[in-house]
Amino acid sequence: MGRLTLAARPRDQNVFLPWDHRGVRHVYECPMRWADMDQLAHINNVTYFDYLQEARVDFGRHIGLAATSDVGLVVARSELQFRAPLTFRHSPVKVAVTVTDVRAASFTLGYEIFDETPDGPVVYATAHTVLTPYVFGEERIRRLTPEERASLQPYVVADADPMPAFVGVPVPRRPENHYAVHVRFSDIDGYGHVNNIRYVEYLQEARIALISRLFREVPGRRGRVAMVVASIDIEYKRQLTIAPEPYDAHTRVTDVGRSSMVLVTDVLDRDGSIAARGRVVLVFFDPETQRSTPPPEDIREIVLQAAAEL
Repeated sequence: MGRLTLAARPRDQNVFLPWDHRGVRHVYECPMRWADMDQLAHINNVTYFDYLQEARVDFGRHIGLAATSDVGLVVARSELQFRAPLTFRHSPVKVAVTVTDVRAASFTLGYEIFDETPDGPVVYATAHTVLTPYVFGEERIRRLTPEERASLQPYVVADADPMPAFVGVPVPRRPENHYAVHVRFSDIDGYGHVNNIRYVEYLQEARIALISRLFREVPGRRGRVAMVVASIDIEYKRQLTIAPEPYDAHTRVTDVGRSSMVLVTDVLDRDGSIAARGRVVLVFFDPETQRSTPPPEDIREIVLQAAAEL
């Protein structure tokens, strides 16, 4: 499970977006880095989760959600829908944060990554994160305190774009869909566990490995097939730590559409239990028209075959 460390820090004022009719939002201006880009000169899909993390840490400081060495928040689930390509520039991108659900031992944040333009807001992505208070010294979830619930309440809004139900399927554990996840020292947070964002990166590495193998199996194919990520949904089950030996990840194609396909990846703990399960929707993409496109027929056949394998 990913971890978010919060410390109290006052902020000048709440920020209201004039185009928002759903309630109060906290808006964070997130600096961008040159290294955030991918080979299409768009911001890489993993980086969006980094922006979400920066925004929710700032939100936690703003409302006074404090953490100690033993108590903090863990990320139980994150999902993100990509709406428009975001490219690098030297000015920050805005991330709006609201609270869309509060329960006894968890709450859900909703996000929009956006810019304000003379023609109105441009939304690049919408997302949700489920967070739960956690006592690290005792390795257990705890309930929200009345004070924590009160600090969240001003930002509770009716969610016009609610978090979808997680759709995951079992992934067979076979050599052909295996990827070895090597945890780097920089993947680890202050509590000695893998940060939630790094799991998203592991999903990326695992699916690239599978796709590369599948496309190599297409006879005579030389040209490059472009794809973009449409959505990412990940559930965190257990926490991973750094070790010299890699963890196992397995990926399979579960669905194939006219111009898209769905992949599910399981990241496994040492005992074979699922530490995280991710579902990613990929869209075949024409870089010249900047639009989705059906894949070449030979590629479509190979992914259909992969989806049919149990």
